[in-house]
Amino acid sequence: MGTQAAPTARPFSVTSEVGNLRTVLLHRPGDELRRLTPRNNDQLLFDAIPWVERAQQEHDIFADVLRGRGVEVLLLADLLTETISVSGAARIQGISGAVDARRLGYGLADELAAHLRTVPAPELAQILMSGMTFDELPFGPDASSTSPASASTASLVRRMHHGHDFVIDPLANLLFTRDSSFWVGPRVAITSLALPARMRETSLTDLIYAFHPRFLGVRRAYESHTAPIEGGDVLLLAKGVVAVGVGERTTPAGAEALARSLFEDDLAHTVLVVPIAQTRATMHLDTVCTMVDTDAVVMYPAIQDSLCAFTIHKEDDGTVSMNGPDPFLPAAAEAMGIGKLRVIDTGLDGVTAEREQWDDGNNTLALAPGVVVAYERNEMTNARLVDSGIEVLPIPGSELGSGRGGPRCLSCPLSRDEV
Repeated sequence: MGTQAAPTARPFSVTSEVGNLRTVLLHRPGDELRRLTPRNNDQLLFDAIPWVERAQQEHDIFADVLRGRGVEVLLLADLLTETISVSGAARIQGISGAVDARRLGYGLADELAAHLRTVPAPELAQILMSGMTFDELPFGPDASSTSPASASTASLVRRMHHGHDFVIDPLANLLFTRDSSFWVGPRVAITSLALPARMRETSLTDLIYAFHPRFLGVRRAYESHTAPIEGGDVLLLAKGVVAVGVGERTTPAGAEALARSLFEDDLAHTVLVVPIAQTRATMHLDTVCTMVDTDAVVMYPAIQDSLCAFTIHKEDDGTVSMNGPDPFLPAAAEAMGIGKLRVIDTGLDGVTAEREQWDDGNNTLALAPGVVVAYERNEMTNARLVDSGIEVLPIPGSELGSGRGGPRCLSCPLSRDEV
């Protein structure tokens, strides 16, 4: 579907996890996943090599479920292509983020950048997302170059790499659009991703928000280079109340910097900083807890009693107070101004709960209060949600989940109704 702006386009704003979802940013998996091999899948943060065609089918089902509920779906690849087409500055920024002279050497980097400046926008967008190998360089093998003066001929970097090595790394995790940006109120935060395999993702979201006509006038909520923070760690519990997980990906400095930025812009009055285990299974806060209604969360039971929070609060006089750590659930309910948070846990026993947590049973995307999208494979968790009055829209995720991410990870809400 088209992604160009319309005069009646809904303003972008997100103040909760569960308000009626109106517009969302997704990325349909593509050639970047075809770059995964047994040699590099660990480095690129995948636990298995996905069947790409099936992953695309599963993603199409996900997008169709959203559209069927009246959600406008914007696709990152379309936005990126359109942005590069209309903005020379965006093209230069994208190339600059992808071509690393420190790794390639200045001669090869300059030659590659000059070539990419001439590439049509659709092809350049694909290269920025799916990468490029040394064999795919357009200059010909340096050993047989007919131009002795060519920079590629003199490239020691090229001589010492194998042809299948990457001159531009693929962004295999781009489908998890939640992490590279998130919205708080009418402002967007461009994040600072912690691991090398994902750092360049933000250069693409940054240029889309900066130069695409649909986002003209949008202001930023956070300085992306301040400290590491990822969108999967940020939950908008209620208007003005934000929870931030600190663990494998988001640092204490990132959480504090976000809190102070939100306070300065009057986007929040309370930030709950939540320590989580620094493990692959709990890489983000939304792998163990997501909102499913205005007063309800689905939560991994193993952490229900141990999860705690430091409460950072902006006082009426503008000063900032910090308290805790205190038990997370009561602290969250108090900040939200409700008596108690309802907790729906994942599984009737420890083994089932652990299996379904690993398969993103806790990682749901709310389309409205009490309506969520969830992976169909997490049968016990989904049954417990239904028994608690939550409508569950199941989608397949056997291949989409190979990078350890559920429906919430796969989506960046741009517009929700207030609740």
